[in-house]
Amino acid sequence: MRVLGVDPGLTRCGVGVVEGVAGRPLTMCGVGVVRTPADAELGMRLLAIERGIEQWLDDYRPEVLAVERVFSQHNVSTVMGTAQASAVAMLCASRRGIPVALHTPSEVKAAVSGSGRADKAQVGAMVTRLLRLDAPPKPADAADALALAICHIWRAPAQNRLQQAVAAHKSRTTRASAPSASRTARPAGKGRTS
Repeated sequence: MRVLGVDPGLTRCGVGVVEGVAGRPLTMCGVGVVRTPADAELGMRLLAIERGIEQWLDDYRPEVLAVERVFSQHNVSTVMGTAQASAVAMLCASRRGIPVALHTPSEVKAAVSGSGRADKAQVGAMVTRLLRLDAPPKPADAADALALAICHIWRAPAQNRLQQAVAAHKSRTTRASAPSASRTARPAGKGRTS
């Protein structure tokens, strides 16, 4: 599986591509940051992020896009910018029919470091170790994007099994609660008045 991880942000949008399967060594295919100037108009910044994400999708052809799920912070403008950048990335992938997976920051931290409260340095160190890199990717947004991709590769098999089990349960429940033809059909000749 090849996954493009996106750590959304308006000024620095981290991107990283990881390839592999759960339980085996993973390979980093590429890592970087899509940057926009803080003094540029919002629409132009979002357009720059779109162009950057499209270029990564063209260059690496991922099978899945893993994006950090936007979570509430005290700074509303930061949340809005992150949500807007996230939406652009999801739109780019969806336009191409690429599935999008959302992972919370604590889910990603727990997946790569074993602790949902790991700091950026710990995440960067574990990404470096897991991908057998010489040094942690810089800036931290790039390391976070790789961590998102790693998290998705490791969690996708379990999530798929869970979704299949839920779908199978719903299917069984629907069939069991549907009225059967024998209970609802009116026998011929019954209920007619002459």
